[in-house]
Amino acid sequence: MSPEQYVQDKAARSGSSFYYAFLFLPPPRRAAITAFYAFCREVDDVVDETQDPGVAATKLAWWRKEASAAFAGKPSHPVMLALMPHAQAYDIRLEHLLAVIEGCQMDLDQTRYLDFAGLQRYCHLVAGVVGEVASAIFGREHAGTIAYAHKLGLAMQLTNIIRDVGDDARRGRIYLPVNELQQFEVKANEILLRQSPWGYSDRFTALMRFQAERAHRLYDEAFALLPEADRRPQKPGLMMANIYRALLREVEAENFQVLHQKISLTPLRKLWIAMRTNWRGH
Repeated sequence: MSPEQYVQDKAARSGSSFYYAFLFLPPPRRAAITAFYAFCREVDDVVDETQDPGVAATKLAWWRKEASAAFAGKPSHPVMLALMPHAQAYDIRLEHLLAVIEGCQMDLDQTRYLDFAGLQRYCHLVAGVVGEVASAIFGREHAGTIAYAHKLGLAMQLTNIIRDVGDDARRGRIYLPVNELQQFEVKANEILLRQSPWGYSDRFTALMRFQAERAHRLYDEAFALLPEADRRPQKPGLMMANIYRALLREVEAENFQVLHQKISLTPLRKLWIAMRTNWRGH
């Protein structure tokens, strides 16, 4: 299997909303974003699929060495072999890859965030930096597009956090800030138990509504930051944003019943949203 086929299979198997936006890119940009996304999936899977934290930390350390070796001209993993031919053309730098790895390391080192400022640091690494790289691959001319990409990455990561409260609790993680749990009088144990009637209290629903409202504000702020000159090349990012925001609205429509299930959109609906965004341009 070629490195290009490896990353293509990795992206397709993920079932991610990102994959649908990639379909609308010209081949060189599609190859670059697919390879970069496959890298992100590889390091994220280390944390999510490795039971022993020590083993996971060792694997992340290996990825740090592999990324550094790749930028020194000696890639060995299929993902890096597929990514490196695009690094210079799309300004993909070693610091970007190390930041993503650092974000995954945070998942090993802590399972709680005291406040939103702390959570934002995590989101910057695992989503904001990813958004910055993606925006460069899609094509950007205006420096303001970087700020848009970071804010959009934050909004999308918060959407993931809202959707995945139950899944994360199963792994012993709660991303919702501790001071906000206290504000709404929701105990961490209520979330970790993931059981009714403890989980789906009015307090929990109010807490989740607060999270969703913040995410919606961030989507609106991100869209307002996108320079008109870059709107056309950034359409793949807008496709992803519209898919994620539709997911957020689906979670709201289900009254935040996220502790016992993972709410999702069908592949057909994701594709339709991507196509509609492509037609409308926003």
